[in-house]
Amino acid sequence: MRLSSKSRYAVRVLLELARHKEGDPIQVGVISRLQDIPVKFLEQIIRDLKKDGYITSFRGPKGGYKLMADPKAITFGEIVRKFEGESDLVECVADPEGCKLSDECRVRTVWADATRNLYESLDSITIASLLETSGGNLNDACDASHFKREEFY
Repeated sequence: MRLSSKSRYAVRVLLELARHKEGDPIQVGVISRLQDIPVKFLEQIIRDLKKDGYITSFRGPKGGYKLMADPKAITFGEIVRKFEGESDLVECVADPEGCKLSDECRVRTVWADATRNLYESLDSITIASLLETSGGNLNDACDASHFKREEFY
C-alpha cells in the first residue's frame, strides 16, 4: 500500500495547525512554506479538512486556519481512511471470490492480518501523541513565528 500525497500532506497540515493551536490562525502560504506543500494542492486538502470539521477558517488581515478538532481525537488511521478509503493490502482480502485460489489460500490470512495490523497501528497514533513525542518539533525549520505576515500576501 502506497499512501497518496493527499493523505500524507493532510496529516502534516493537521500537525502544523495543532502545533499552533493556541496562536493566531495560520495562513495557507505559511503552511505551504513550512510543510513544502504546493498552495493549490494545499487548498484542496484544506477544503476537505474544513468540510469534515477538522479545521475552521478566519477571514481578514489576521485570518487563516486553525485546528477545530481535538488533536487527541484525530488518528492517523482516520485521516488515511478519509483520503484513501478503507483499502486492504491485496484485493483478495476484501474480495475472496475474485481469486480462484482463495478457498485453499494460506497467504490470504497473512495479508488480512497485515492489513488489520497496519490500521491498528495507524489508529493508535494521534496528532497530539506525535507532537508530544516530537517535543512539538515537526522538523528543524518548522516554526511559523519567524515569518513576517507580509511575506505571504
